[in-house]
Amino acid sequence: MNNTRRTSKKDSISSILLASILLLAGFYLAYQFVEPAPPSSLSISTGSKEGAYYAHALKYQTWLAKQGIELTIKTSAGSADNLTRLLNDEVDLALVQGGLTQPDTALLSLGSLYYEPAWLFYRQGLNIQQLNQLSGKKIAIGPSGSGTRSLAKTLLTDNGLDENQAQLLDDTGSIAADKLLKADIDAAFFIGSEQSRVIQQLLHEPTITLLSLSRAEAYQRLHPFLSSVSLPAGVISLQKNLPASDIQLLAPSANLLTSDKLHPALAVLVLQAIKNSHQAAGIFAQQGQFPNAAQLTAPISDIAERFYQNGPPFLMRYLPFSTAIMIDRFIVMLIPLIALLIPLIKVMPPLYRWRISSRIYRWYEALHAVDDKIHQQQLSQAQRIQLEQQLSHIENEVNKVKTPLSYADKVYQLLLHIDLIRRKLQQK
Repeated sequence: MNNTRRTSKKDSISSILLASILLLAGFYLAYQFVEPAPPSSLSISTGSKEGAYYAHALKYQTWLAKQGIELTIKTSAGSADNLTRLLNDEVDLALVQGGLTQPDTALLSLGSLYYEPAWLFYRQGLNIQQLNQLSGKKIAIGPSGSGTRSLAKTLLTDNGLDENQAQLLDDTGSIAADKLLKADIDAAFFIGSEQSRVIQQLLHEPTITLLSLSRAEAYQRLHPFLSSVSLPAGVISLQKNLPASDIQLLAPSANLLTSDKLHPALAVLVLQAIKNSHQAAGIFAQQGQFPNAAQLTAPISDIAERFYQNGPPFLMRYLPFSTAIMIDRFIVMLIPLIALLIPLIKVMPPLYRWRISSRIYRWYEALHAVDDKIHQQQLSQAQRIQLEQQLSHIENEVNKVKTPLSYADKVYQLLLHIDLIRRKLQQK
C-alpha cells in the first residue's frame, strides 16, 4: 500500500511538473508581447522662457510630476529648432507651430493644442488695408528658425512681397514692439496669445493699428493648416471698446509632435496632461474644443486618435499611472496564460489516466501473442513450456506494476486474463 501511495504521489507530481513546464513556456511566450515598462522621464523642446510654449510646458511638467514622470524642458529659438531636435532624437516631444513640417515627415502629432493668432500691427498713419500695401516698408518678422518668420514670409509671398520689395527684419517680441512704438519700423508680425504682454501693450496703444485680414478665407483655402478666427469688438476691453470693430485674424494651431519611439503608455499620459491644460474656453475657442485632431502639422498617432475618440484606457481613468501600467502589463500576460490553462485543465486528467493505463495495457500485446500461438493446430512439448514461461514472465512483470488504488481493478483484471490464457494452454 505504501508503494502504491508513493507511486500515485509520484505520478501526480510528474503531471503537475509537466503542466508547470507548459505554463512557464506559455508565460515566456506571452512576455514577448508585453511592452517594456515605460521610462520615468521625458524631455520637451519649447521656445524661449518668455514664450507661451515654455509656459504651457511648465503646466505639463507639474501635472506629469504628480504621476511620477519627470519632464525636462529645453528652451530653443523656436518651432524650427524644436523640429530639428525631435528629428535628431534629442528630445521626446516638441511644441511646433502649424504648417512647419513637410508632408513626408516621419514625425507624429499628439494633437492641436490651441490657436496661435497671427497679429500684424502697423503705425496708424500708414492706413494699410491689405498685406500687399506693405511694399517698401520696414517689417519685423522674427528671427530665422522661428514660426513667426515662417508664417510671415508665407503670407508676404502670397502677396508678391520678399526681401526685394520690403525690408524684412529679425526683430520680435518686446524689441519689435518698442521699435514700432518709436516709428523705427512700419509694421511687425507677432504670433501668440491675446494675453501676451506685448500683444496687450500694442492693442491698448492708440497710435498702433491691428490689421484685419478681410481675405482670411482665401488664405485658409490656400493653406489648410490655417484657421480664420475673429476677435470680437470690445472683447479686449469693453470699457475702452477694444478693438473698436471685429478683427479677422489667421491662426495656425500649436501642435505637440513626437516620434514613434515614444512609449504608448507615456503617450496616453501626455495626452491627459495636454487635455488638462488646454480644454478650457478662451476668446478664440470653446470649452473642450482643444486639444483635437484637426489642423495637424503631422499625421495623428494611432494612440492619439483612439484617445480623442474614446478617451484614456479604462484603468488609467481611475487608477494612478504606475498601478494602471502594472495591471495592464499583467493582463497582457494573463490572457494568453488563461488561454493555455483552459485546455491544460481539460487535457491533464485524460493524460494522467493514459499514463497510468499505458503501464497495464502494454502487456496485452504480449498476452495476445501467446494466445495466438496457443490456437495453433499442434504444439510441441518445448513450445508449451516456452509459452508457459512467457506467461509467467508477463505475470511477474504485471505484479511489479505500481498504480494508484483507483486503477487496481485494471491490474487484477489483467492478472485474471493471464490466468485465463494459462488455463487454455493447460487444456491444449
